[in-house]
Amino acid sequence: MDSPRFRLSRLFWIGLALLVIGTGPLLLVVVASELGLTRDPNPNPIGFGLLTFLTFWPAVILIVWGLVTSVLRYRRQAG
Repeated sequence: MDSPRFRLSRLFWIGLALLVIGTGPLLLVVVASELGLTRDPNPNPIGFGLLTFLTFWPAVILIVWGLVTSVLRYRRQAG
């Protein structure tokens, strides 16, 4: 019998996508500001900050839940 492969659950990938989509724009603005690519050296991206605020913790919860689900499924198949 083949040993089972460890596969990450769909919840993990949804959480990761939510994290990237939710925090990516704010991180891009911060990095662009630090590199001097914007006219304003101290931007105030309130919309991107709110997007990050609303998506960060749900994304982290989905990632952790997906990891736990994946580990439990792997142990059940291997055991």
